[in-house]
This record gives sequence, C-alpha cells and structure tokens, in this order.
Amino acid sequence: KLNPGKNWEHLQPGEILKVPNVLPFEVEKFTEGKVPENPAFASRKIFIDTYEHLLEVFDGDQLVCIFPITPGSKTLPAPVGTWKILGASVWPWFRYDEGMLNYGVRTENYYNLPPGPNNLVGVLWMGLNKPGIGIHGTNNPETIGRAASHGCIRLANWDAARVKDLVSVGNTVIIF
Repeated sequence: KLNPGKNWEHLQPGEILKVPNVLPFEVEKFTEGKVPENPAFASRKIFIDTYEHLLEVFDGDQLVCIFPITPGSKTLPAPVGTWKILGASVWPWFRYDEGMLNYGVRTENYYNLPPGPNNLVGVLWMGLNKPGIGIHGTNNPETIGRAASHGCIRLANWDAARVKDLVSVGNTVIIF
C-alpha cells in the first residue's frame, strides 16, 4: 500500500521505494510477563486480510498501523470470523502439541518450550477466543508473507513488538 503499482518481483537497482519510518527493534528492553489491558485502545479493531497477508489496526476510521503477516496455510488456514484478544504475553512459553497444531485438539503428548526469540511464537503471544489460535511473533521472519502457519497470525518479532503497544486485550479481531 506504500508503493502501489510496484512489481516486487522485478525491482531494478536505483528504483525508489517508500518505506516506513520506524524505531529500531531493541529486544533486550522487553520484560517477560502479561501485557495489561489498555483502556485507551478499547475501541480499536484489528483486521486480518488473509488474501493480502496484512494485519491492520484501526481506531474508528483512522488507520493506526499495517504489518505484513503469515495467515495460516492452505491446509490449516486462519479461521475466518470475528474474534477477541483474550490475553497477551511477552516472552511466552510455547506448548508444542502436534495434536493442537495439526488438528486443533489438545493432547497429553507435548513439550513446553522456553521463552526467547527462537521460540516458535517469538517474543509475543496474543491468544484469541478460538482455542489454539493467536497473533504471535516467529523464529523464522523469512516466512512472513507466505502461507506457513498452523492457523495463527504470524508477525516478524520486530512487528509483534510494536503491535503489543498499539492494541489491547479485549480488542476485536476480524479475519477475512
């Protein structure tokens, strides 16, 4: 949306592009724990465009931010519908459960993976009111924009770090 008409597959040396002006990602400043509800952001809505692979945050009619995402895969797509953010954690533990990842069924055969940027859900987990589905970071930022997730909304860690400060627990998430 910043560069309409640009063909990303055929960019030429010296071609001029618009890029967002963002602050550096300083992972060492993150503090582990739950992200508190932010009443100032209570009316914000998050739109997940699974076709364009974008997460957009709106405050009324005003676009607050837009980030590239990975919205599930062909076999395990992101669940279309209207959801809510139930909770959010920085430096989350990840419960690796193949039954949940592949079939949406929690099993007793799982591993708890410790927090860190190499954790499968990266630096942030925002759980939705759809069991096992959330908005999260990644340990593989090169997969952003591709269909490679297990139904979740995957962001690069540096984008997940920004999203957590722009939305709140309780916000509506519309996946289409």
